[in-house]
Amino acid sequence: MESSLLDTAAAAASLCPAAAGRRRAGNAASFLSCSGSSRDCRVSASYSHSISRMLSGVRSAARKKLFRADPADLLAVANWPETGGAGHQQQQQQHWWAALEHNFVLEATDDQYGGVVVDADRLPADKDAFARSLAASLSYWKSVGKKGVWLKLPVDRAEFVPLAVKEGFKYHHAEESYLMLTYWIPDEPNLLPANASHQVGVGGFVINDQMEVLVVQEKYRGSSLDGVWKLPTGFILASEEIYTGASREVEEETGVDTEFVDVVAFRHAHNVAFQKSDLFFICMLRPVSSQIKIDETEIQAAKWMPLEEFVKQPFIQEDHMFQKIMDICIQRLRKCYCGLTPHHVVSKFDDRTSTLYYNVAEPEDVNCSAA
Repeated sequence: MESSLLDTAAAAASLCPAAAGRRRAGNAASFLSCSGSSRDCRVSASYSHSISRMLSGVRSAARKKLFRADPADLLAVANWPETGGAGHQQQQQQHWWAALEHNFVLEATDDQYGGVVVDADRLPADKDAFARSLAASLSYWKSVGKKGVWLKLPVDRAEFVPLAVKEGFKYHHAEESYLMLTYWIPDEPNLLPANASHQVGVGGFVINDQMEVLVVQEKYRGSSLDGVWKLPTGFILASEEIYTGASREVEEETGVDTEFVDVVAFRHAHNVAFQKSDLFFICMLRPVSSQIKIDETEIQAAKWMPLEEFVKQPFIQEDHMFQKIMDICIQRLRKCYCGLTPHHVVSKFDDRTSTLYYNVAEPEDVNCSAA
């Protein structure tokens, strides 16, 4: 019993300094008093006992950090009411969790799936404060039935990563400016969504009125592509439309401006790069300029090449997929095949405008007529 009381009182001692500047009006005045020094905090023996019993189920790693203090720094006991009863103990427990949330829990917002998203802009400034707050936060979120925790650590908080991993957080994904980690609280299968599984690429089939295809030779290529002329290709940027990305890639690599016509086909492949899947969209584009100016950092050469000569390249003739792609493009030119065109729609599901690609074959459509 004595050691339990010491541990619990020490918890308040170690947490009080971290609360400086974070206390909210009227949050804990009735049961926790701190004036900047751990020796100025006051917790009653009976209240400490109820806290200790209540936290007995908290993860051991969290308890060790919450209750890390020297017994010599234990606090004097204030004049707390020594009343008993289940109702009184329950009220004390509610007071404790309210104080924990208001003073030591990381700032976070609830998500729609019963989890929390930690505010990356309001993280503690140093490692010790972060470690204490993270342990307290996990204890609190567990007590109130939260499920998933999303912890975004900016580059300037990279020293916090080992502390989060030690608590059980897992890597989710990383961008240039941050690392996202997650933690699943319930003792049940993890329902948090996985990291993005696909990269999205585009290829531009640009053909002029002389039946010449715009082709390139890349500067950095495998030996199998030596001497091969190919379509301009590249990756879609974040928040970029497929039709916008296709025209952008063609312009960046060749200097030729284009108009998007439609998506004629797409390929789905797996384990392409870093075990990610790949979606590659073949887009038909109409040139609105003809002068070529290559991007010398990526492209070795570019030119307008007769369609027949392009198709007869051994690389295409010996590759079933590229041969099929060219067959589709030629059928599209003959208006025996209709591609997918973009249409902006709004769904009540999220009230956002998105792009739906689908086939439209109408008599007035001069670009496509069904076979």
